[in-house]
Amino acid sequence: MQKYKRVLLKLSGEALAGEKKTGYDEQTVIGVAKQVKALVDSGTEIGIVIGGGNFWRGRTSETIDRSKADHIGMLATVMNCIYVSEIFRYVGMDTLVTTPFACGSFTELFSKDRVVQAFKEKKVVFFAGGMGHPYFSTDMATAHRAIEIEADIILAARAIDGVYDSDPNKNPDAKKFAEIPMKEVVDKQLGIMDLASAVLCMENKVPMIVFSLNEEGSIISAANGNSTGTIISVE
Repeated sequence: MQKYKRVLLKLSGEALAGEKKTGYDEQTVIGVAKQVKALVDSGTEIGIVIGGGNFWRGRTSETIDRSKADHIGMLATVMNCIYVSEIFRYVGMDTLVTTPFACGSFTELFSKDRVVQAFKEKKVVFFAGGMGHPYFSTDMATAHRAIEIEADIILAARAIDGVYDSDPNKNPDAKKFAEIPMKEVVDKQLGIMDLASAVLCMENKVPMIVFSLNEEGSIISAANGNSTGTIISVE
């Protein structure tokens, strides 16, 4: 049963890499594509932001100017969106890849009107290139695009299965939240997204579900309101 009409799906670049941790695991991406196609076929409108961590994590570099490192990160997200878009086409979907800056003939400049028209044509829309400026993460692009396209919810598909009170990779006793207010996420700085992005979601009342991409059918479950991940409320 369809719960959300329009969603913003945030895909982790690292999750798309699978066990390789870098580049792409094609079977993982095909699995994502098949889930998204099922949702599109059922009438859900889907916009997608993809992180660039499977290629570049510029903030860990101390030898490159931060602005240039962020520029490289933006281009990593463009590569990811073009690749994933082609896999989506392979499984039978129409797509549109947008960027906030001119990118030759590879992408189209972002326009809300263009995106809304694409949704009417049952296209999946990719938001590549982040915000187009350094010092803004793909978290900010996720929050900003979700607000701008009036998405019902953000679905954050990651390598981890929800929001915890501490890092479960470091603390075996970390507690997973079934549901948590965005305000508490901000106050406790739980790290599901950068603070500015979380505040933007909170102020504009955009809820979020954080869930594992590795669980079978997890995107469909989240879009239908049946996720085993963490619901982040904004009421």
